[in-house]
Amino acid sequence: MQQLLLIAIRNLGTHKRRTLLLGGAIAGVTALLVILMGLSNGMKQTMLESATTLMTGHVNVAGFYKVTAGQSAPVVTSYPKLLEQLRQEVPELDYSVQRSRGWVKLVSESGSVQSGVGGIDVEAESGIRKVLQVRSGKLDDLAQPNTILLFEEQAKKLEVKVGDTITLSAPTMRGTSNTVDVRVAAIAANVGMLSSFNVFVPNSTLRGLYQLREDATGALMLYLKDMASIPAVQARLTKRLPELGYQMMEHNPQPFFMKFDAVNREAWTGQKLDITNWEDEISFIKWTVSALDALTGILTFVLLIIIAVGIMNTLWIAIRERTREIGTLRAIGMQRWYVLVMFLLEALVLGLLGTAVGAAAGLGVCLAVNALNLSVPVAVQVFILSEKLHLVVNPGSVMGAVTFITLCTTAISLVPSFLAARMKPVTAMHHIG
Repeated sequence: MQQLLLIAIRNLGTHKRRTLLLGGAIAGVTALLVILMGLSNGMKQTMLESATTLMTGHVNVAGFYKVTAGQSAPVVTSYPKLLEQLRQEVPELDYSVQRSRGWVKLVSESGSVQSGVGGIDVEAESGIRKVLQVRSGKLDDLAQPNTILLFEEQAKKLEVKVGDTITLSAPTMRGTSNTVDVRVAAIAANVGMLSSFNVFVPNSTLRGLYQLREDATGALMLYLKDMASIPAVQARLTKRLPELGYQMMEHNPQPFFMKFDAVNREAWTGQKLDITNWEDEISFIKWTVSALDALTGILTFVLLIIIAVGIMNTLWIAIRERTREIGTLRAIGMQRWYVLVMFLLEALVLGLLGTAVGAAAGLGVCLAVNALNLSVPVAVQVFILSEKLHLVVNPGSVMGAVTFITLCTTAISLVPSFLAARMKPVTAMHHIG
């Protein structure tokens, strides 16, 4: 076997131009695949970090309260008692936060916009400081009553700056309109699509706007020590909370703001809890990652076909040029399967070298992009949920890509290698090529 491997390496070295062209194509495909996987992993990581800080926990215990059958609000009543029970039922819990939820009209002297609003206790929100980049003002000022944090997009539309006053307008649970004036405490950098319809105010301000009691909130967001335990925790709570006396909604894997129409059509009043996970709450933007993964698969498939044609043509040429050599080897006793293995090894070595170089090049590009800290256009920020391009390379994924493409190049060489092995020694030795 060692001798066959040396012959394969010698043949690749003999035809340097052909080897470089085909190896370069394999390296290019591998590099492209590594870069696309890095982009996909970076989007997933950014999406997870941004989403689980700005609008969802790993597991959420939220729900709706209905004063009348046709009027619902994203409210959880008596949340301190519920939170204490959740801490007992979820030993996997790392920490939790409670946030009020709502939909308001923001009105300034220059214009108005509709936006989702989250009520937060900024002093308890350590995670939000890691994601938000405050452009002006101070995030800590959000601890003061009747203040608001806007993102750059809303501030631009409303033509306001830190210190300006805007009015929040929203209907209460009983259908009456209410308003509250708030001061712009901070303006943060956009976070892609998530910042297009989100602002933050203190919990007390949002409760005052909606005329809610102190023990009411919008959602209890649970952050687990290990995200792998999300399905188990979600299933456990779905079973245990009804046993503890809570009414539950049927699971609907959508963000809460897409459930209003369905909830308002249901003939019940009072409180019902809704358990979701982070993927449910950002399902409306997960398609961007799915689309990129699909594009990666299509591009890889097309490029592999091109490589397949190149490898087969190369091996056909090699077999034609080395027909007499094959005949001589067969005549002195080389078995057919040795000839087959010799050509397979040639394709395997070519695949390994090409994918190794391509993986190294792709990794180098990813590291260079991260080091440059490149800003991306606003249109791209919508999809990657960040103003910076960030690529994440998973060593396991890189090894998987190298193995996959190498095995493909080896498998493609089976047909011409098999035909070479079937040559009759006498016919091959008399071949004139």
